[in-house]
Amino acid sequence: MLTPWLELAGARETVARWSERTGLDLLRLGTEADAEEIQDTANTQPLIVALSLLAYDRVAKIASVPSDSPVAGHSVGELTAAAIAGVLSPEDAVALAAVRGAEMAKACALEPTSMAAIMLGDPEQIVAWLADHGLAAANRNGAGQIVASGAADAIARIVADPLEGTKVRALKVAGAFHTSYMAPAEDALRAYAKDITPADPTRPLLSNADGTVVTSGAEYLERLLTQVTSPVRWDLTMDGLASLGVTGTVELPPAGTLTGLIKRQLKGIVTTTIALKTPAELAKLEAQEDAE
Repeated sequence: MLTPWLELAGARETVARWSERTGLDLLRLGTEADAEEIQDTANTQPLIVALSLLAYDRVAKIASVPSDSPVAGHSVGELTAAAIAGVLSPEDAVALAAVRGAEMAKACALEPTSMAAIMLGDPEQIVAWLADHGLAAANRNGAGQIVASGAADAIARIVADPLEGTKVRALKVAGAFHTSYMAPAEDALRAYAKDITPADPTRPLLSNADGTVVTSGAEYLERLLTQVTSPVRWDLTMDGLASLGVTGTVELPPAGTLTGLIKRQLKGIVTTTIALKTPAELAKLEAQEDAE
């Protein structure tokens, strides 16, 4: 996961510093750990934020990123976005991701819960159908995708008997993220965040809560805390990007999913997309920079 990015100047030293802050050996986890260990949400979340921030550091060095360029993240990616916008230091962002991941893993162990992806169908009809099953629309991702979250037996029922006109696929996750099941994790994250002083964003920073630009660092940090138990509205976030006149996007690693959603929902609006899966894709960004 981290190996190709560690070849960049200063990357290994940066990750070592983040490892010391989090109490996790991110260097080992990101280069030697097997799939099972990486998929433990306690490890996944800090690794994702660390990886994204390593890549952004390189992006900022090779491209002239205008100060008014908007930034947005999906779920744990909002911590990366907060660091890019100057609300959090990179160290605080990775540390919060580590606490978030560890506490969400603990919350998942309290009750059998799960998630499932629902494709196609009318979004409002799907949300109502999920409510009838005692489930939440935890991620409204747009482009015909909603993720259901809740009790494992209820998830199993909708997988076995999908709403007409939809396709439902069970997800391999630790539990019901972005629901009230994560309340213990929100409490623990809130207690940890008391020692963090956020700054106001230095660029337009969109929130998953409603897709709007948040101008207060304190408010954004509060939204990061409540996000653990609240739905991710990536559909509204993409609408927010469009309203700001965004015509091109760069997705930080691990990349691909959000770029796919943007291509489908903002077709004809966003005309240039780059998904930075490995350092090799940086050449595309450099070529675009040279062309401009």
